[in-house]
Amino acid sequence: MQKSRVAAINITKVKNDQSQALPDLVATEEPLEIRLGFGELENRQEKRIAVIMRTPGNDFELAQGFLVTEGVLNNISEILSIKYCSDRGKIEEEGNVIRVELKPDYNFDVSNLERNFYMNSSCGVCGKSSIESLEATCSFNLGKPEVKLSKNIVFELPNKLRKGQAVFEHTGGLHAVGLFDLEGNLLHLKEDVGRHNALDKLIGWGLNQEALPFNNKVLVLSGRASFELIQKAYMAGIQFIVAIGAPSSLAVETAEKFNICLIGFTKEQSFNIYTNSEYIL
Repeated sequence: MQKSRVAAINITKVKNDQSQALPDLVATEEPLEIRLGFGELENRQEKRIAVIMRTPGNDFELAQGFLVTEGVLNNISEILSIKYCSDRGKIEEEGNVIRVELKPDYNFDVSNLERNFYMNSSCGVCGKSSIESLEATCSFNLGKPEVKLSKNIVFELPNKLRKGQAVFEHTGGLHAVGLFDLEGNLLHLKEDVGRHNALDKLIGWGLNQEALPFNNKVLVLSGRASFELIQKAYMAGIQFIVAIGAPSSLAVETAEKFNICLIGFTKEQSFNIYTNSEYIL
């Protein structure tokens, strides 16, 4: 049975000088530990990769997307299996621990993972080093997009993203990311308490669909655009990013470096283009 993405609580509602006890819903948040199994079948090794605070749901896609953006996975064929397990390694039907088994013939260097994770993380040593590491890690070469994106399509994307959200209407506490084609059609949407988790879930879905890279697609973010989100989008081959909120300076620098069109402060009749304005018509 899948864990609920919302939890029922009791609150005290205060309005003006009146207080009232009411039931309410909040977004569920729980830890997810990702473990990696690799090596020969008779001599498997395990590496504990990360503990992520997330909204339960699409956990396998979250783990797979995270491993894509950290440069571990490029193709679904590299995975032998993925399962929930207990702290002692016993297979479970659900839980907060996932083990991703790589195929024994997959050449995996754990030292590269540790180096990439350190440099790609949002708390990396500096922006320049993070960008250089990202350039060396990504397996996709993003050139100019084949088709430009219409500004009239961009105007429509915030409302289309909001209409596609399910849990947000009940809690107001989840971030959403949506993948659209250049005609403005919603292809897939993910939600999570963490915007980076939502994007990892979307990328994990793309890995399962063998749809990576997401070239000539538009990524729409319900909030701001940070370096970490640009990094993950780049690792998935995304060339257009539309954020409802503002980008950071490092996000702009990274998008400029890797030929990504970055748009922010997107509303029904206005938006700001921060990089590669020639990709918009």
